[in-house]
Amino acid sequence: MHAYETMFLLNPSLSEEEYEAMVNRFAELIQSNGGEVTKTDRMGRRRLAYEIEGSTEAWYTVHYFNAPSNLVAELERVYRITDAVIRYLIVRKDD
Repeated sequence: MHAYETMFLLNPSLSEEEYEAMVNRFAELIQSNGGEVTKTDRMGRRRLAYEIEGSTEAWYTVHYFNAPSNLVAELERVYRITDAVIRYLIVRKDD
């Protein structure tokens, strides 16, 4: 298992309840595929540095987690097919 962190930006039109549901959905995805979320940093709605898909704001969230390397591909796949995700980044931390 390796240590990772992922930051994802969600569409600002989501309500707070929908935002929380998405954050929990990604955390459950990590846990159901053999990973462990060690920390979640909910940064809330923030202004973007530049406009993305017509939006100037987004919901920012960071998950810190430990997982096998095959989980990263699945997480990226789910990010790509989820309409609410504007941008994402997954980084492996040094062991």
